[in-house]
Amino acid sequence: MSDELKSLIGAELCREVPLAVTSLAKQLADRAGGEAVAVLFYGSNLRDARLDGVLDFYVLLDRVGAWPGSRLAALANLVLPPNVGYLEGQVDETTLRAKFALISLPQFSRGVSFGSLDTTLWARFSQPCCMVWARSDADRQAVTDAVCQAVITAARWAAQLGPDSGDALSFWRALFARTYGAELRVEKGSRPNDIVARDAERYSGLLEHAWHAAGIAFDRTVDGCLVPALHPSSRHSATRRWRLRQRLGKLLNGLRLIKAAFTFDRAMDYVVWKVERHSGVRPDITDWQRRHPLLAAPGLYLRLRKLNLLR
Repeated sequence: MSDELKSLIGAELCREVPLAVTSLAKQLADRAGGEAVAVLFYGSNLRDARLDGVLDFYVLLDRVGAWPGSRLAALANLVLPPNVGYLEGQVDETTLRAKFALISLPQFSRGVSFGSLDTTLWARFSQPCCMVWARSDADRQAVTDAVCQAVITAARWAAQLGPDSGDALSFWRALFARTYGAELRVEKGSRPNDIVARDAERYSGLLEHAWHAAGIAFDRTVDGCLVPALHPSSRHSATRRWRLRQRLGKLLNGLRLIKAAFTFDRAMDYVVWKVERHSGVRPDITDWQRRHPLLAAPGLYLRLRKLNLLR
């Protein structure tokens, strides 16, 4: 792994965020009882420097069983990570809301590797993120290496699936069009272009460093276009391997949605917040409903229909 890439990603992971974000990340880490490795902050709130809505975190653990919850949830997370949950926390008398994903560091490292059949992790963490909490300097270094690997994996696929030549941004746009197409996501068709345009300078400077780290040779034409030195057979093989990932991607996303119905931490609180955000009405829920969201769902649905909050 090149020192240049590591330096760029390391600086990005250490970018300054509001203290409220760091405080909420610490609350999440504390729930793992000392087995949290690091907490990554990503998504639209990081990009836009906002605290409203729902903040997005990934909590990396020594082992998924360290998180409080049922054995079923821990087993499900071993088989098909990550598990997801919702948190409301008070920071300086302000209520912050977060959606978080739980995964072990070994699982995360496998997920960002080039050999991973699941595109979700490396596609997400080749985009900007920030390490807002880490247990130690050694853990920070290990997670930095994993995020660097996500960028390298993305850059390799960008070279193999992208245009024969073009500027750096054209390779990233082509890549994210592929990754979004491999997931079950309700997104505008312009989403890949929007992601790249928002951080154009970052993506322009990152690709060459990532290609160097990946061992991909390339030329630059007189008009500034990049031309990765790839044999046509290599591109053909990559296209074939990508088809498998594309087929698996939607299946894995669907299975995760089904799994979340049984394992989503504080699912009812998340539903209540969504209802309040869109209607201005906050339904009351009981502790029993929090513990048994599937059993409670029909009753809550009927209550919301009676209040004309669902159509």
